[in-house]
Amino acid sequence: MSLFAIADLHLPLGIDKPMDIFGKKWENYVERLEENWQSVIKEDDTVILAGDFSWATYLEESKNDFEFLNKLNGKKIMLRGNHDYWWTTLNKMKEFLIYNNFSNIEFLQNNSIEYENYSICGSRGWLNPTNTLSEENQKIYDREIIRMELSLKEAKNPDNIIAVMHYPPISKDFRNTDAIKLLEKYGVKKCIYGHIHSSNLKNVFEGEHNGIEYNLISADYREFMPIKIV
Repeated sequence: MSLFAIADLHLPLGIDKPMDIFGKKWENYVERLEENWQSVIKEDDTVILAGDFSWATYLEESKNDFEFLNKLNGKKIMLRGNHDYWWTTLNKMKEFLIYNNFSNIEFLQNNSIEYENYSICGSRGWLNPTNTLSEENQKIYDREIIRMELSLKEAKNPDNIIAVMHYPPISKDFRNTDAIKLLEKYGVKKCIYGHIHSSNLKNVFEGEHNGIEYNLISADYREFMPIKIV
């Protein structure tokens, strides 16, 4: 068994919003993703999806995207991204999975999911605070910090925590955010994140910082290939 991760699938199977308008890198990306996924993921593997799974606005609109995901190999763990407008309450989403017999998908929100001797904890995150950050955005950021700590407190393997975020908690310019301080407080060893595309890649930080390894796993950045984490 292995643990993989990928983010920002932006599946358009429920609504007509293809990603190839953003350049050649996105041409035939659903087919490429499926081929890559099935070539490396086995049925007993687990894949973390770190946000922006579907372009659907409402849960029912996302059904085709979930059908596509459910048919792919492995168990899936899903975190919310900023474009996952279909995301609603956990009860409604769990009922949706049961009703449609999507049996190999679960959600990461205010909880910890165990994988072998690792605890997978996560939060969507938000824009890193700056002097120009609006009051509303600061409130969202603070709320996501609370959600991350709730998840970290649930870890059954506190010595082996993998943190998952949609927004990057770190960049070349931000090395001392509240999110980073929280991850360090709980002894996180690895943090994976998505959200970043194209021109924003110049600000990406990947590597080790204060004992934590950070990695960007956006689908287009990783050529639509799930990345092995464990």
